Amino acid sequence: MSDDHAYKAISAYSDKLIHTPNIDRIAHEGMLFTNASVTNSICAPSRAVILTGKHSHINGKIDNISPFDTTNITFPQLLKSSGYQTAMFGKLHFGNNPKGFDEFKILPGQGDYYNPKFITQDGDTTITGYVTDIITDLTLDWMEKRRDTAKPFLLMYLHKAPHRTWMPAERHYKEFTKHTYPPGNPFR
Repeated sequence: MSDDHAYKAISAYSDKLIHTPNIDRIAHEGMLFTNASVTNSICAPSRAVILTGKHSHINGKIDNISPFDTTNITFPQLLKSSGYQTAMFGKLHFGNNPKGFDEFKILPGQGDYYNPKFITQDGDTTITGYVTDIITDLTLDWMEKRRDTAKPFLLMYLHKAPHRTWMPAERHYKEFTKHTYPPGNPFR
């Protein structure tokens, strides 16, 4: 899951702004949603809707400020109680720890792009590097080294990017500072 990733920033819909070849491959092999809506498009409330299956006015997570009501039952809790191994890495933005996960490393609040701090079930830790790379590495490491292949699993892989302040990895600075974006709406 990516955060605040507008369809206009996915080249499977339009390649006038940016190229997203990996997302485009998924779209080509699967489908594009050209007529869809969401129950809540705001950061943390949208995650609460996904995790609980309840509208925001019912699950109580109506904004990014108030903590998630932990009396809600989440689908990861149900899967874990049914024998699934569960893990979550990345941005949750709930104001409290996720429920129903054997292992998690989540960003506090919005998190930082560079050398981010993570909240874990064992306390806080800071990891050196760029947040997208780190979340990807944490996820792959779990899949390769800690996943119990004898069990079904749920893995939530939640990116901070492309949420503002829109900071790329240092290796991409030259690419994006030299790119000229068309003024106004590039999708006309």
